[in-house]
Amino acid sequence: MAKEKGNKLIAQNKKARHEYTILDTYECGLVLTGTEVKSLREGRANLVDGYAYIQGHEAWIDNVFIPEYTQGTWTNHSAKRKRKLLLHKEEIRKLESKAKETGHTLVPLSLYFKDGRVKLEIALAVGKKLYDKRQTLREQQDRRESDRAIAAARRKQRAAS
Repeated sequence: MAKEKGNKLIAQNKKARHEYTILDTYECGLVLTGTEVKSLREGRANLVDGYAYIQGHEAWIDNVFIPEYTQGTWTNHSAKRKRKLLLHKEEIRKLESKAKETGHTLVPLSLYFKDGRVKLEIALAVGKKLYDKRQTLREQQDRRESDRAIAAARRKQRAAS
């Protein structure tokens, strides 16, 4: 069987970008069982409730929902177990010191296959206040409106010529 190439998105945490200000992102591997990988190949996972933390100089992710594999038997995994993240020591040390700062947290952003291996993108983030969320929404709406106005002007210009 030929080795897979490229990236294939499995799950994305869109809520995280709305709830948090992203300071830095890291790509890491996951320690998974066979049934978890098979379930992910079917494209089923949920990152919304997930969070990452550093414990004993190791990185862990908890509350990420990977449903049981339908064809699995007694070897099936539990859906919301904690899983170890694979990062370099320097990255873990840096994340540990940053995460200890007040208001900083580690959130999963996306889960994907990269060249046949499961990767997780985690972010060092700070929670947004309500007024920050409103400001972000306003900026997005303003950007959409200006893009629409530019597109309408271009259409008008093409029709005139």
